Amino acid sequence: MSDTHIIHLWGALRPLVGGALFLTVKATTIRGLFRTLVELHPGMEAHIKRGVAVSIGGKIYRDQWDTPLPECAEIYLLPRVPGG
Repeated sequence: MSDTHIIHLWGALRPLVGGALFLTVKATTIRGLFRTLVELHPGMEAHIKRGVAVSIGGKIYRDQWDTPLPECAEIYLLPRVPGG
């Protein structure tokens, strides 16, 4: 099982990573993904603290940060939209 994932970024995050559309990151959970992103790209911390939604295989996660990252899933970081 691989713990390396391709993470697609929304527009506001791209300048923080040199304009990249996606990053390759090693992580096993959403929480680990955020931790690794902040370690590699400290400028992302403010966005993550404000709120980021994560789409894994088309399902949106907003607060379930212990969710495992499945192998070969499409993972997107999205701006968190307030509301219910």
